[in-house]
Formats: sequence, structure tokens, C-alpha cells
Amino acid sequence: MEPRISVVTLGVEDIPRSRQFYEGLGLTASPVSNERIVAFQMKGIVFCLYPRDMLAEDATVDPKGSGFRGITLAYNVSSREEVTTTLEGAVKAGATLVKPAQDAFWGGYSGYFSDPDGHLWEVVWCPEWTLDENGQLQLPTTDS
Repeated sequence: MEPRISVVTLGVEDIPRSRQFYEGLGLTASPVSNERIVAFQMKGIVFCLYPRDMLAEDATVDPKGSGFRGITLAYNVSSREEVTTTLEGAVKAGATLVKPAQDAFWGGYSGYFSDPDGHLWEVVWCPEWTLDENGQLQLPTTDS
């Protein structure tokens, strides 16, 4: 298996509401999108919205569940200041601020918001993890 993630799909309760939210964050829906699936081309992956009950059915799991889902999505930025402005933009688009931007114990700066379905997004600046000229996250390398 090659080290990559091709698609991240979120199960959502209301496709039009979620589409409007993510478009409010600045994403552009692909022409392949319709009333049952919304796809966004992102740098390096495709991000999709799909009806929660149908996604659970496809995976043959129970669609019921609430609270922490054991996963967060992260949006890395290039500076501390960008963490705050990104969180503010998300709230303006309809997100709920879960954790305001603050210094992190590991040396970075981050905060969290949740989308209309409660999916957690961390907005994070990590001084050791950089974004290249294409906006792709680059982990540090060592010469050993």
C-alpha cells in the first residue's frame, strides 16, 4: 500500500446545508456534485460530503452515534496569525468555535471548530511542519 489518502468523506445530515457551509469556507464544489454527493478537489485529496445514513449503510455499520468520533481533520496554516483568522472565517461561515486559538503544549498554536454536523476541524500552525509552494504539508526530514 502506498502512503496516501485519496478521499476523505464526511457523513452529513443535510447535504445542501453542509455544501453551503463548506462553500462558505471557500471550497468550490466539483461539477460531479449532485443532491446525493458533493465533492471538492483539494490539494492532494478529494473531500466529499455524503448522507450519513447512506454512508453508514455502505460501510455496513450503525449510523447512530454522537459525541467524540475519535477523529479530527486538520487544516495547517503558515503562521500563528493565520490560525486566528481561519477560525474567525469558519465561524462566519457557520462553524461552532470549540476551542479558541491558543499555544499548544507541543510548541505550536491551534484551535478547533466544528462543522454543522459536529465534525471537528483543528486549525494549526506547527513551526516544524511547513507548507511547500503548492500548499502541501511537509514533515521535517532528518539526515541520519
